[in-house]
Formats: sequence, structure tokens, C-alpha cells
Amino acid sequence: MLHWGEILGGLALLFVVLYDLFQSVVLPRPAINKLATVRYLVRGIYWLWRWVGNRMSSVPQRERWLASYGPVAVLTIFIAWGLGLVLAYGLIIDGVRDQLRPVPDSFGTSVYFSATTLVPLSYGDFVPMGVPARLATISESATGVILAALAITLLFSLYQSFQRREELVVTLDAFAGAPPSGVQMLETAAAHGMREELIKTFDDWRQWAAAVLESHLAYPMLVFFRSSHDNEAWLNSFGAVMDAAVLVMSAVEEKSEGPAKLMYRVGNHLVEDLSWYFRRWTPRSDTPVIERFEFDQAWERLQKAGYHCKPADEAWTAFARLRSTYASPINGLARALVIIPAEWIGDRSYLPHRQREQRRRLVRRKKR
Repeated sequence: MLHWGEILGGLALLFVVLYDLFQSVVLPRPAINKLATVRYLVRGIYWLWRWVGNRMSSVPQRERWLASYGPVAVLTIFIAWGLGLVLAYGLIIDGVRDQLRPVPDSFGTSVYFSATTLVPLSYGDFVPMGVPARLATISESATGVILAALAITLLFSLYQSFQRREELVVTLDAFAGAPPSGVQMLETAAAHGMREELIKTFDDWRQWAAAVLESHLAYPMLVFFRSSHDNEAWLNSFGAVMDAAVLVMSAVEEKSEGPAKLMYRVGNHLVEDLSWYFRRWTPRSDTPVIERFEFDQAWERLQKAGYHCKPADEAWTAFARLRSTYASPINGLARALVIIPAEWIGDRSYLPHRQREQRRRLVRRKKR
């Protein structure tokens, strides 16, 4: 005797979980409904995780806490998928329970048999006798192997994409400071006669933006993987390079303007697609976020660095128009991820390092 209500319910849940697995892991392209079955769970855990992190007074401790969320979220996703599969097959097995020997005495027993089959850790205490029961058992065993293979494959893909993303981020601090600044980047290029290096930087980051565009929309969990160095983050480094490109396009006459335009276009594409997926975190605004006096300070610094600057009013108009296309979404995503935004004009030192030095001084004074 088959219990079709449970069988159909199990098949519906199985389809939902397998479809989400296919969209999120197997399909290497953006999809609107990625992580559909666990999206709210993952976001709920993140808000709690961020709430705890924001109440930590120690910056290094907070960074370590927030950095652990990415790997934890990936494990949570696979645990949720695994539990969904156990429940789905548990319903199917309970629907064909009359074809098992001995017959499961409750739905919990059917779920137990489902869990031991998926892992698989079956002890042989239940034996499927009919064709539907045997098909369900074989199918769940195969699904368990596929789930384990997909977990390993996804972890390798995530960490490979993470390492590629971080290579340029780590090297940028010598050029743009930490936290990075587009103004500092242009000043460094002028001070050390590295105009050609500026062109190469725009080319490298254009390719970086294209790679991140593909990897982070195919696997959105990469957004939560933080950089491992103080005051460095992929998002504020990207924002600093975008600022430098916009300054070259609007404020200075520089031969790197062509590469800067290409970088800006690909970068804008990345911002638009991230805003599409994380639309609740990326508010749109028609303003450049910074004030005119801040731009004037940057314009004066570029002049002192040796650049031939365009008239300030003309440069500000072009700069404000260009920067308004990406500044608000980047800042919104940085706030959501608790990432230090790219600095405009300010201290270039490492804040955690400076805090540690201040603590050392306090300790020395107390000893005296």
C-alpha cells in the first residue's frame, strides 16, 4: 500500500532542494532565485552575527568574528540542504513504509532511515522489499554522494575565487594606502614617477572587476568572505580604484585616461549587478556622496603632486556626475558588510596598528 500524500509532498520538497542546489552550485551564472530555500536563514544568521560583531570593542576581535561568517554560512547552507533532503526522502520512505522490513512504527523512524541512507551509515536494520522502496533508497544514497561531491567542489571554487580576488587587494596598499584612497593612489604615482604603473593598475583592476563580476554573482556567498589584512577589503579597494579612475577622467589631464575609462565602465557593470542582487543593501542616489570642499582639497593635492588639473568647476561637474553612479551602492554594501569605506582624504596609517601602539604606551605608563 502506497501513501500518495506523503510521497507527493516528499517529491515536491525534493524538487525544491535539488533545484536550489542546481541553481546555486552547478549553474555557473547569476540566477535570480539563488539560495531560494535558505536565503532567509542565511540572512537571519548574518544579521545576528553582525549584531554581535558590532558590539565588540576590539577591532581585531571584531574582524576575526566577522571573517568567520563566510565559511560558517557555507556550512549552514549545506546543512540546511542536507536536512531538507532527509525530510524529503523521509516523507517518501514513510509513504512506502509497508514495503520495508520491519515496517517503521512512526514517521520519526522513517526519517531516521532516511538520514542513515543519505550519509550513508545504514546499519541494515531496515530492508526495502518492494520496487518503490528500493528506488527511493538507491536514489537517496546517490543524492548523498552527489551532495558531498558538490560541497567539496563548491569549497574549492570559493577559495580559488577568493584567492584570485585578494591578490590585487593585498598589493594595492603600497600604492593607495590602507584604507585605500584614490587620491593617495594618484599622488603615489606622481611622486615616484610611476605613470606607466598607473595605466597597468587600471588594466589589472579592469580584469579584476570582470572576474569578480562573474564569480561573486555566480556564488554570492563570496561577498561575505573578508580580507585577512588590517584595513584592507576588496570592496573599499575597488572603490578607491574607481575614485582614481574618475579623478583621471574628470580632473586631470593624464595619458592613463583611456585605461581609466575602461576600468570605470567594467566597474560600473560590477556595481550594477551587485546592486541587482543585494538591492536592499545598495540604495541609489544621484549625489557623489562627498561634498564640494572635499573635492577641492583633493584637486589642490593633485596640483601639488604635479598633475595638470582642469578648471575646478568643470572638473567638479564631471566628477559628481561620474561618481554618483557607484558611490552610494558601494557605501551601502560596505555598511551592510561592516567594511571600512574607501577613504577620500585622511589618515593613511593602519588604525588597528595604531590602536595597538596606543595600548602599549598605556601599559608602559602603568608600569612606571
